[in-house]
Amino acid sequence: MLEDLSFAFLRDFSSPCEQESNWMYDGFSLFGTSNYKRKSEDGEKLGNSLKLLKINKTGEMEVDFLNLSLSLVVDPSENIDNADGDQSDTSSLIHQIGKDNSIDCIARCSRSDYGSIAAVNRNFRSLIESEELYKLRRKMGIVEHWIYFSCSLLEWEVFDPIRLRWKHLPRMPSNDCFMHSDKESLAVGTELLVFGKGITTHLIYKYSLVTNSWSTGMEMNTPRCLFGSATLGGIAIVAGGCDFRGNIFSSAELYNSDTGTWVTLPSMNKARKKCSAVFMDGKFYVVGGLGVENSNPLTCGEVFDLERRTWTVIPDMLPLRNPEPGAPESFAMSEAPPLLTVVNNELYAADYARKEVRKYNKSLNSWATVGSLPERAVSMHGWGLAFRGCGDELIVLGGPRALDGGYIEVNSWAPSVSPQQWTVLGRKQSGGFVYNCAIMGC
Repeated sequence: MLEDLSFAFLRDFSSPCEQESNWMYDGFSLFGTSNYKRKSEDGEKLGNSLKLLKINKTGEMEVDFLNLSLSLVVDPSENIDNADGDQSDTSSLIHQIGKDNSIDCIARCSRSDYGSIAAVNRNFRSLIESEELYKLRRKMGIVEHWIYFSCSLLEWEVFDPIRLRWKHLPRMPSNDCFMHSDKESLAVGTELLVFGKGITTHLIYKYSLVTNSWSTGMEMNTPRCLFGSATLGGIAIVAGGCDFRGNIFSSAELYNSDTGTWVTLPSMNKARKKCSAVFMDGKFYVVGGLGVENSNPLTCGEVFDLERRTWTVIPDMLPLRNPEPGAPESFAMSEAPPLLTVVNNELYAADYARKEVRKYNKSLNSWATVGSLPERAVSMHGWGLAFRGCGDELIVLGGPRALDGGYIEVNSWAPSVSPQQWTVLGRKQSGGFVYNCAIMGC
């Protein structure tokens, strides 16, 4: 086998040797498949080959590469030729190591490379388009985080912080009522859920990373909006919120992305809407929001223990913030929910008015300022700015707005690595206002 014939994951598709390309969409970006069949020195045709990272006994990826030729064995019952003329055994991906080891290797690869792998042949593409591959990654504890966001009605984009690339998702189907209503979003498993209002009821639209398509999701047991939500692996919990008539809820529900079902959980001690929620130390926290017949923000939080299925109130978890100068008494009604996120089981908050980043002390139930927000990240009473945890890093998504258009930046800071130092991962032309943002980890 010749190394220069390898279909490397990091191959440059702008290379002049790229010929007879067939383009396919892999759910994130476009990758080309080319006819790389050549003749060896003795005239025998050589098939495509795949360059995989070698996994050592401890499960870590080593720097050196292992070149494995693709199986050219065909299942007699299938008798199907690929477009490139090669034939593949549906029971084997890389025949030298077998199907199970092949899947194990590919599960350890970055999903930024999955488009390249899918372009090799139909067997690899079938694996990449399988939900089972992502379930295996989750079981193995392999998680990569991509940023999904919307800066335009019904349009969603994704940013890959590994390859620093942008891509548009297919346009979300909708009606006029849903398009102009308030929307919440969350990413769970390989799904992006967008919640909004229809003409007579609440609607959920679901984007699937595996199929790269939108569909109508299953309704909650208690449809709601303006709720707090957070994700842990393949599950998500929503709590609080209100209905069409403004009735505020204390109820909560758990969504299982593997089954696509909602399960009602015990209710919180306090009803609240416009609250924020996070998972920390394996428990679900709901913080802040507005209570029943109360125009002032709630300062208490509540924590739900998934094993005991009980809620516990945490008094004064979120101290009141002084309103902006000149703000009316009803300012709290127009203010965004608290900008909270968790990185490495530590809770952080963004104060958009003072442009500060604060960290929560669990033992003292107090907050300390640890830095500032990126200078160009602006908001409107907290709206239009995304403050999220993305793996080991804090992410701030937003930017300046102008009459002739603006741009958004993806700013990143790893609190556990160094003192505050924001790094701009990407910048692009945009309206500068982030309507919704969710981090998908899979």
